[in-house]
Amino acid sequence: MPRAPACYATSMGAAAIGDGPAEDRPRERLYHKGPDSLSDTELLAIHLGTGLAGRSTLDIARDLLGRYGSLSRLAGRGVSELAAVRGVGRVKAVQLAATFEITRRLRSRNGTSRVVLGSPEQVYARYGPLMEDLQKEVFRVALLDAQNGLLRDVVVSEGTLSASLVHPREVFKPAILESAASIILLHNHPSGDPTPSREDLRLTRQLVDCADLLDLRIHDHVIIGRERFISLAQRGALEKG
Repeated sequence: MPRAPACYATSMGAAAIGDGPAEDRPRERLYHKGPDSLSDTELLAIHLGTGLAGRSTLDIARDLLGRYGSLSRLAGRGVSELAAVRGVGRVKAVQLAATFEITRRLRSRNGTSRVVLGSPEQVYARYGPLMEDLQKEVFRVALLDAQNGLLRDVVVSEGTLSASLVHPREVFKPAILESAASIILLHNHPSGDPTPSREDLRLTRQLVDCADLLDLRIHDHVIIGRERFISLAQRGALEKG
């Protein structure tokens, strides 16, 4: 029995990304012309690897970008949601999620030197890539030493699309255990608009009052939106009224 062509050997008739004229193949073009020569769809198709019977990886990549609108919005989806998309499945969904997380971590790190969070801009540079495309609200605390150097950060809560539940005990316990000199509060708005809500301001005031009792300084509360942020310290929301 004759052997199936190589482009079909990967999965029972699935259309592979190598089909078509050589000059149109994304892998070939990336190799010879570099990744900048490829569209978002083509880069995503390369990562997916193989398609389905009658549907190429380019078709699946187009469907994904059409469904979510952009690579950024796609990166914010959960693994189980991606796995449910026809043509993706669990293995490819895990690969995509891992790639997106690696990208976030690379964007959030400026080399291997000590991280200093002395301004809202430095806070956003560090945490914006990690939080701006999340689909649910996440509340984190960055623990700082006396020179505003980052000791570590802790995810305190993960909420729904509209709200997080944050208890002062969970905010301050890591800071006490780490002997932090100060902390920075952070959370994201999945809507992309970092404008503080009434609840954001109420929670900030409550945590500032608790910090005073513990003789611990809250350096800032930074709300992260899509490609922008708001510092509540700059707005005076941390000052004693």
